[in-house]
Order: sequence, then C-alpha cells, then structure tokens
Amino acid sequence: MNSRTTSAMRNLCFLVIISGLLPLRGSSPLPTMSGVPEDHSRLITEDYNNLEEETSAPASTHGRSSQLCDYNPCREDQISCEELRSTGCLCPWFTEEDEVPEAPTLKTVSWNGSEVVVRWCAPNSHVKAYVVTVGGQEKQELGWDKRSSAVDGIRRKAEVCVVARNDAGDSQGSCMVYQPTDSSLLLTAGLIGGGLGFLLLLLLAVLLWRSRRQKRQEAHVSMRNTDGRH
Repeated sequence: MNSRTTSAMRNLCFLVIISGLLPLRGSSPLPTMSGVPEDHSRLITEDYNNLEEETSAPASTHGRSSQLCDYNPCREDQISCEELRSTGCLCPWFTEEDEVPEAPTLKTVSWNGSEVVVRWCAPNSHVKAYVVTVGGQEKQELGWDKRSSAVDGIRRKAEVCVVARNDAGDSQGSCMVYQPTDSSLLLTAGLIGGGLGFLLLLLLAVLLWRSRRQKRQEAHVSMRNTDGRH
C-alpha cells in the first residue's frame, strides 16, 4: 500500500469519527444566559416569591400582636401605656418605678382670656404626678393622667416649668419663659379699671343716698320746729 492510499484512508476515518460525534453534541443541554440550568432558575424564582410573601406578613414578637396601642403622650385622661401593653399591643417601654422619671416635654405656655394655660406631653417613664412651677415656686401638683393646667396670677414675665414626679424623685424641669402679650396686659388693665370704676360708682351712690337722707332729716326737723311755734 503506497503513501497516497494510506493518507486517503486516514482522512476517511477522521470524517467518520466527526460524523459520529455531531449527534452526541447536539443532544447535550445548553446553558442559559445566567449560567444556571432552566430547572434551577425556576426553583430560585419560586423561592424568592415565597421570601417576599414571608417578609410582607405582619411581624410578631413571641406570638404577640404587632398592632400599636391607642396611646398619645400628649392626651389627657387616658389609660396608661403600662396597662395597655398588658393587652398585647405595642407601646413605648417605660422606665421602672424605682428610677427617677425623665423630664416631660413642655409644649405651650399661653394666655387664655383670664389665665395662663400650660400644656405638656408625658415622658416614657413611670409618673405619679406633675408639678407646675412659676419663677421657681411650686404652684400646682396634678395627677399622672393630666397634660394641662390653668395657672392664675402670672402678671409679668416669668419662667414656667413642668416636673415629673414619682417615689424615686423629681425629674428635671421642662421650662419656658412666659412673656405677657399686649392683649393680656390690656385685658388686665381693663379688668382693673373696670373694678375701680365700679367702686367709684358705688361710692358715689352711697354719697348721694346719704346726702338725700340728710336733707330729708333736716326738712323733717324744720317742719317740727315750725309746728312747735304755732
């Protein structure tokens, strides 16, 4: 067998081998664009959807409800947050009874017709009473559920403070400087002027009554003297 025949047989064998390999290559699974087989990609998508459903469900702590309690630290005459929390709702955590309370938040000190009204919000602490001071002097002590107080007798610029109190002691004061407005000064002056005017009218009426009474008495005496002469 010459060299040409041997070379032709080799080329023929190579073609036969290549022809046999092509069907096998076509039957192999092709990778997806992400490099993950299609079945695996479908499973990952399903797991992600399940994770979204779990995270969107309401969160709970030890089987308790995640609903917020109906509590507002600035509202008066409401159930304490400590009692509301026992029903299972969520409420701000308060300091213990044996700890000095945090300071309340003083909101406004304003003139309201005839008196000064003080408004505040409660701290996240156990409170037994609130104390209102004016110029460093204690004016009022109110219950733990109060959030406002009407203070009389403030006629000039003064520092007004609210202090939270429990058995452990008093908190720091939350304070504002009250500055009387022009309207309050005018009203106060009007009340004083009205009172003085009423007293003057009353005094004038008394003087007139006494003057008329004295004239009647003099006229009566004069008539008696005239009758005695006759």
